[in-house]
Amino acid sequence: MSTKHPIIAVTGSSGAGTTTVKNAFEHIFRREGMKAAIVEGDAFHRYDRKGMKQAVAEAQARGETLSHFGPDANHFDKLEELFASYGKSGTGMNRKYLHDEVEAAPYKQDPGTFTPWEPIEPGSDLLFYEGLHGGVVTDRHDVAQHVDLLIGVVPIVNLEWIQKIHRDTKQRGYSAEAVTETILRRMPDYVNTITPQFSRTDINFQRVPIVDTSNPFIARDIPTPDESFIIIRFRHPDKHDFPYYLQMIQGSWMSRRNTIVTPGGKMGLAMEVILNPIIHGMMQKMRTSK
Repeated sequence: MSTKHPIIAVTGSSGAGTTTVKNAFEHIFRREGMKAAIVEGDAFHRYDRKGMKQAVAEAQARGETLSHFGPDANHFDKLEELFASYGKSGTGMNRKYLHDEVEAAPYKQDPGTFTPWEPIEPGSDLLFYEGLHGGVVTDRHDVAQHVDLLIGVVPIVNLEWIQKIHRDTKQRGYSAEAVTETILRRMPDYVNTITPQFSRTDINFQRVPIVDTSNPFIARDIPTPDESFIIIRFRHPDKHDFPYYLQMIQGSWMSRRNTIVTPGGKMGLAMEVILNPIIHGMMQKMRTSK
């Protein structure tokens, strides 16, 4: 961990609400006058799009599983190196994964490929990571130890599956059967690599629908924010001003000593109310240490 070069990591699967968190942090960074080095978790996948398809097929032929959730399909070593380097000196190597033609056009590359590894632009105040593995720990790598503030964003698993099925079938053209096969293939990595991170988070935001999601494979609609609650769990409750949070976030209440429940539509507000004092304090420490 670092006072001079802090690292904030938001970990959660695609569709979990990490974009809402990213927007909340951007508002806070702007108010605090902070320049963040943005790091996307997809940049640390081991394979590009074509390579991943081939690697999955080869793993299946061997009777093995491979997914973007697990260590074999990712460069945990390079992610750990980046976090360690940035915490010490504010530098490190990063790249981009080009998801679509719009992102790929400026680089004159095909979608589904990576840009070359390059040093992070100097002069940033902090590193902001958003992806699958900001708090990952394996028998070989400990990424979480370098993170100053670890935020988890995760819906209950049935809701996560509903979101994935709808996104991949409607936006990416996959069949429902193919998406279900992917969910099953990556389940061991989800259990062993993804979910343990949410026990390490400093603050965890979990979206829970209040409509029936018992069979996610036939659900016709994704529950809306107003059809959900946000369960916010704090690792160190003694460090937080819960009366202030409850006053600022209308309709919220405490279900446990370390847990606040808020209406789903107030997720963005809750994030800013809770995170802004933390980032402000981090910024003050950083400025006094330099």
